[in-house]
Amino acid sequence: MTPKRSYLPVVILIATTYVLATSLSGYWSISIVLLVQVGTVWYTLRVSALRRGIRAVASVVLVLALMTAAWNAITDGNRVLTAATFITSSALYLIAPIAIVRDVARRPDADRELMLGALSAYLMLGMAFGFAYRCIATLQPGPFFGRGVGDGDLADTLFFSFVTLTTTGYGNVVPAGNPGQTLAVLEALVGQLFLVTAVAKVVEAWRPRLWHRNSPSPPEPSGTPAPPATPPPPPAER
Repeated sequence: MTPKRSYLPVVILIATTYVLATSLSGYWSISIVLLVQVGTVWYTLRVSALRRGIRAVASVVLVLALMTAAWNAITDGNRVLTAATFITSSALYLIAPIAIVRDVARRPDADRELMLGALSAYLMLGMAFGFAYRCIATLQPGPFFGRGVGDGDLADTLFFSFVTLTTTGYGNVVPAGNPGQTLAVLEALVGQLFLVTAVAKVVEAWRPRLWHRNSPSPPEPSGTPAPPATPPPPPAER
């Protein structure tokens, strides 16, 4: 019997990563966030039933991420190493949505798992761009954000990422220059493309009855069905 695969733990792990990233401080906190990300992506690859060859490549990235997390935890927060940790985190969250989209595209019905898979991929895109912004802020000499915000912290970066992904555009936090501005334009385009294609098709094909596959079947219509017609007798022999 094939075990049931669910994307609900993926959504919970992404939410946990967001809470840790926005609440913890210190160079060691980046390693903790990265460890949770490795677990999230590893579980996502198992749930999405990714092909063995692609899974092998993703496993190499996971091992490198673990090494980066351990190295960053035992050092004193070197700037280059911190940037490498952020870009590794971004890479992890770019691998997982590809696996999710490949899996949900094969599902014939718009059930609950399809909705959770699409939500997981969308959240991971926002997290991936957020860590990419943080990598740029760590490496570039000037401030990443304008209007006196400076580089901000990881909470500011993730807030800006999701605001950009949804094209809300509050305008209170904006990149001061390139490459941050160019990456923000790319994220806005990716967010709109995802919504127009994946989410729109999911909503269009949505059927609430698929949430309860084990619900009792509807009653038969009242009335006794008519008996089948009796075939005519064969002709008598002479």
